[in-house]
Amino acid sequence: MKPTAILATLALSLATPGLADSHASGDATKGEREFNKCRSCHTIVSDSGDAIVKGGKVGPNLYGILNRTPGSVNDYNYSEGMVALGETGIVWDEAHFTDYVMDPTAYLKEHTGDSSARSKMTFKLRKEEDAANVWAYLVSVGPDAE
Repeated sequence: MKPTAILATLALSLATPGLADSHASGDATKGEREFNKCRSCHTIVSDSGDAIVKGGKVGPNLYGILNRTPGSVNDYNYSEGMVALGETGIVWDEAHFTDYVMDPTAYLKEHTGDSSARSKMTFKLRKEEDAANVWAYLVSVGPDAE
């Protein structure tokens, strides 16, 4: 690759923070602020036990969510619908995460094919941009952060 192409790529990635991380299109800084709505139920605690965000324990720990199978955090009691979702082979990526957090129960019904599937998560992020920003933040503090 020519030095000018390298510089152009670097400039683009620095000018658009979401593009710097290939796993997220949102803005991690905005996502960190938006995550304050999530922390009443969720924590972000590393595998070594370091608390990145202290929060509630009503929902599962969101550390390392990238490419995680839904319903797979040990010691968390998931709904039957979330366990069924994990059995479909889906893993959390930006598209699945943003769709889920915008309407958790509708998402489970659609992706499991079970019209009675329910999510324990009653909160919904109303804007797709906010969901993408939260995803970018979670990826930025996870073990796969670049």
